[in-house]
Parts: sequence; C-alpha cells; structure tokens
Amino acid sequence: MSIVIKKKMNTYICILRGINVSGHKIIKMDELKNLFQKLGFNAVQTYIQSGNVIFQSELKNQQELELLIAKRVNEVFGFDVPILVKTFKELQHVFENNPFLKNGVTEISKLHVTFLSEIPNSTLVKQFNELDLGSDEFTIDNSSIYIHCPVNGYGNSKISNQFIENKLKLNATTRNWKTITQLMNMSQEA
Repeated sequence: MSIVIKKKMNTYICILRGINVSGHKIIKMDELKNLFQKLGFNAVQTYIQSGNVIFQSELKNQQELELLIAKRVNEVFGFDVPILVKTFKELQHVFENNPFLKNGVTEISKLHVTFLSEIPNSTLVKQFNELDLGSDEFTIDNSSIYIHCPVNGYGNSKISNQFIENKLKLNATTRNWKTITQLMNMSQEA
C-alpha cells in the first residue's frame, strides 16, 4: 500500500494591469484561464475582462509567481503586462479594513483599492500624504491604497495608476470595491 501525501494548495489572486482597455493588449478570459491551467495551477477562475484570476498553487513565493505568469503572458500574447499576485490573506485584510466603510461611506461605487507591487518607501508615502487631491481621499495601508472619490468618481480623479506609480515609484493597479467584493467571495469558495 502506498501513501499519497498531498501538498497544501495556496489560494492566490492575480491582477493584471492594463489589458482589454480601449482595444489594446487584448486577452480573452478563456485564453487567460487556459494559460494559468497550462502553468499547472488549479481551481483557476477569472472575473470580468480586466484581468482578475483566482488560482491555487503549491508555490509559496509571490514574486516567482509574478515573474512566471508575466513571462508566459509575454510568450503567448506578445506583450508585457504588469502582474501582481496577492494571497488570500492579503485580499482578506484589504476587504476587512477599508477605512471609508468603517467611517460610514455607503456609496460603494465611489470606493476603489489600488494594489502596489510592494510596501512603498516611507519618505515617498509622507510626500504623497501631503498632496492636495481636492475632494478625493485616500489611505495607504501596507501595499494597498484605499481611495474614495465622492464627487467626480475615480474616472476623473488625479489618483490614477500612473500618478501613483510616478509618486511612489512602484507598479500599481486599481480595482473598484464591487470587484474586490467579488474576488473575495470567489477566493473564499476556492
């Protein structure tokens, strides 16, 4: 009789930046799902066309996963895409600690989260915190930025991915709160 030892699978959320925007860097979600399955990942699910993938893997190093996925996306689709891989615990922390929800904001269409490639430099964070961004509010928490755009919405906000990347010198990608909620629900089921 042989004993089979199963390795623990880790649940990850992969967030691709800048695909399927205005007809550029087009990736169909079934093709993206297939790419992840061919990389040996399990329980692969995608959510909407903006590049959100939930998957399971025995691998534990997020940076290695990011490089592996980015390399394969480039090989298959022929372009570079910034890739961020977050653990379920990281997503859960973001989901449970939105300061704007805790302060009574109920209009979730005005809430967004920007994921950063790493925890930003404290001097750059201090400078960022001193910026005047009009009615837009933000809170930096580890490698995430909670954003509340109560007046003009995120589409008209100064706090774009490019703005954040220029100020904090890190890769950034943003998702609305509805997407965060759905990714959290899908991750819990994985």
